[in-house]
Amino acid sequence: MAVEKESSELNNLNISAAVQDGTTTAPQKKNKLSCCASLKTFLVALCFCYFAKAFAGSHMKSSITQIERRFDLSTSTAGLVDGSFEIGNLLMIAFASYFGARLHRPRIIAGSCFMMAFGSFLTAMPHFFMGHYKYDAVKVEMSSPINSTDSTYSVSPCLANTTLTEVIKPECVKETSSYVWIYVLVGNMLRGIGEAPITPLGISYIDDFAEPENTPLYIACLHTVALFGPMVGFTLSSLFAKLYVDIGFVDLETVTITPQDIRWVGAWWIGFLLAAALMLISGIPFCFMPKSIPIKNTQPSPKGQKIKESETSHPKRDEKATVKVLSPTGFFLSMRALVCNPLYFVVIITTLIQMNSFTGFITYIPKYAEQQYGQSISTANFITGATTVPAGALGMLLSGVLMKKYKYGLLSASKLVFITNLLSYILFFAVFFIGCENPEVAGMTVSYNGKLDTLGGNQLFSNCNSDCSCSTTKWDPVCGVNNITYMSACLAGCKSSTGSGKSLVYQNCLCVESTGFPSVNSSVTLGSCPRSANCDKMFLVYAITQTITTFIFSISGTASYVIVLWCVCPELRPLAVGVYMLLIRTLAGITAPIYFGALIDKTCLKWGTTSCGGRGACRLYDTISFRNIYLGLTVGIRTPTIILFFCFIFMVKKMSPVKKGNAQENGEKKPAHLEDGSKVVLNTPEIEKQTLM
Repeated sequence: MAVEKESSELNNLNISAAVQDGTTTAPQKKNKLSCCASLKTFLVALCFCYFAKAFAGSHMKSSITQIERRFDLSTSTAGLVDGSFEIGNLLMIAFASYFGARLHRPRIIAGSCFMMAFGSFLTAMPHFFMGHYKYDAVKVEMSSPINSTDSTYSVSPCLANTTLTEVIKPECVKETSSYVWIYVLVGNMLRGIGEAPITPLGISYIDDFAEPENTPLYIACLHTVALFGPMVGFTLSSLFAKLYVDIGFVDLETVTITPQDIRWVGAWWIGFLLAAALMLISGIPFCFMPKSIPIKNTQPSPKGQKIKESETSHPKRDEKATVKVLSPTGFFLSMRALVCNPLYFVVIITTLIQMNSFTGFITYIPKYAEQQYGQSISTANFITGATTVPAGALGMLLSGVLMKKYKYGLLSASKLVFITNLLSYILFFAVFFIGCENPEVAGMTVSYNGKLDTLGGNQLFSNCNSDCSCSTTKWDPVCGVNNITYMSACLAGCKSSTGSGKSLVYQNCLCVESTGFPSVNSSVTLGSCPRSANCDKMFLVYAITQTITTFIFSISGTASYVIVLWCVCPELRPLAVGVYMLLIRTLAGITAPIYFGALIDKTCLKWGTTSCGGRGACRLYDTISFRNIYLGLTVGIRTPTIILFFCFIFMVKKMSPVKKGNAQENGEKKPAHLEDGSKVVLNTPEIEKQTLM
């Protein structure tokens, strides 16, 4: 027993001495953390999380037009629903990014994923308790014959001595006061609250434990994988958009509209249920990850701490300064330090303006493709997911590879952002000339003789339909053999019909005859007339141009994120990213969809009507005005960013001059952001230096 005790004491002394020399660590603790204490494990989990949240976000963007129709909303109100995500983000992101750094970051990210899953699930819930979708349709009624128990008969649209009745149903009061779309808004807001901590805490976690030269590549991997989320999201949204919204609940044989009809609403709710499942799965791995990742010492040395610092290639952090920064009092001093940092201030203003342009543009891409080129929502979502999103992912990856290979510093990264933004800005002007003319709709864009332009929609009646008692509120379009769309078969002056359901054909249409077609062929079919073949070619050119523009623009993505990190000292980086995201969400993510939508509403020529007679979703837009406002607003907002970023490059050159005899920007193997990033900030704003000391 004495020998064993003596041997045990000797082993304890040897282990203690080894630990003091920095040559070993406790083996039991290492084995306990070896399974999950890996930056690569965290990176893989975060990549999947980015994929899942990007999938959910892209599905909301691709479904916003269908949500607008399903709940009879204006475009500006639909923009508010879309912007509710940023509202939720606003409520949480500043405190989550600042105080979250003091807590267990992986577990906070796990809770965020679960919150997003619940928000996505809540968004889909209105479909299951709000009743079946009822689209606009004109019904002509006449008094029933004696001894008949049914007071409604299907008759020809235009018939002499026929009266049109539009009765307000008793359940209208209930429908008007329900506002079921608020559930979608709240669910999207909860998604925003859950998403808030993921980006600042995830990126700061990687920046803390990754080699500085690897940080741009890791961030590029994150955003590249994240862009596959929209690619899958838009592609699946395209599939869901082909399915009728009430699939499985109604007999599809009774549905008389097609996916090409502007009244069509697809099964938008399926995507949100899938997004909820993905977010739930993505949060599980973070529950088992450590608060910090242990750093391995590969070279034994009495000065273990110095080896640790040299191996990580991170600047030495001032622990006293860190504690002060993370205190509640230090929060206001840290915010003051960020505001007084000229580089950070210019970057924030530039990005804020640019994100207003980008957010407003990306929100209404499917609507623009549908209204401008006559494409269905399904086709618009598929093209966006199959071309634009992969181009963006490739550009983001290329940006990270360039920064990794050539060891870009702050100045080089700024030049990369400026050049790519300028090229994409110039190329975007080509989209102005890739458009189509207004569709020919009788009484709205053309007269009933098919010649005169009558924009305004107040000339729906003509000699050919003057004997008909037609509704001017319901949008139930038909396409004549003369390739002119009429708002309804009644307004086309049709007197007979054959077939039923989707095969219904109206005949003997007086308004078609008035354009020169003989009575034997004066028929119309259900739905709006297709656009011309030239318009389809224009859509192909637009898709190619937009893909190239997106690729060039996305090359600046990784560099823009890295610039935000390198403009401030390490202790302020989580807060800097949090404030960066906060301002973007508040002043771009919330507002841009609303004012873009409000201006798009100004181009509406024909509003739909709800079952209670109120104003519903827009059915027809002035295509040319839509293009000029939508694209003009995008370019106009973006213009000042070119000038501001040029000034930013000048500021970087002035604040970090390269002296003769010193290593050039890409010469030495040292952290790029130490070279011209943190060094600049710590030497210029005295307030930040005082905060950290």
